[in-house]
Amino acid sequence: MEYTTRDQISILVKKQINNLFILNEAELSDLENAIDIALKRSKENFKHHNNKYFWDNDELVINPYHSGQYAIFLYYLSNTIQFFNKSLADRIYYLNKVLNGADLFYEIDLPEIFFLEHPVGSVMGRAKYSNYFSFSQNCTVGNNKGYYPTFEENVTLLSGSKVIGKCIIGENSIISANSYVKDTNIPKNSIVFGSSPNLVIKERKPEVYSDNYWIK
Repeated sequence: MEYTTRDQISILVKKQINNLFILNEAELSDLENAIDIALKRSKENFKHHNNKYFWDNDELVINPYHSGQYAIFLYYLSNTIQFFNKSLADRIYYLNKVLNGADLFYEIDLPEIFFLEHPVGSVMGRAKYSNYFSFSQNCTVGNNKGYYPTFEENVTLLSGSKVIGKCIIGENSIISANSYVKDTNIPKNSIVFGSSPNLVIKERKPEVYSDNYWIK
């Protein structure tokens, strides 16, 4: 089921853009096409989430009044529409920051399956991301001297964590709350604490590789 229909989502997005910025009649066609694509991408993403708010019994829920879902949808919308209309992509990207407090620029290649939980204050930079990536509030991914991190599958950034520069973060790893990783490779199956260059890296046991975020 959908808590809100596709047409209602379209009306909502148009009103929000118009209230904060400007939406021209000539742009409506581009926006409608992009909404269809973004909704399809969102549904493909959401069906992998083990989040009670994404499901009504066994049926996937599409709810624009769930901030986390809507932030992902607006990222996909801006990411899609950049190929039709970059100016409109700018406004949707800005709308996402205004409504959800997350900086998810449309040129950033976030994966087809990712998750965010209370993403206020988080900034995702031009890293290489893999599926089952997740982050929460006040997380930063950025560059150092032009180098950006690479994230392998199933990496989680907990609140306040930062990953900067030339790093490869191995699969099934967790960057713990308020940790700071700079120009450091992290082995797969790790839990990371502290700040570079004095990180504490512990093994993440196989029995906790599958966390509660995902349906695979």
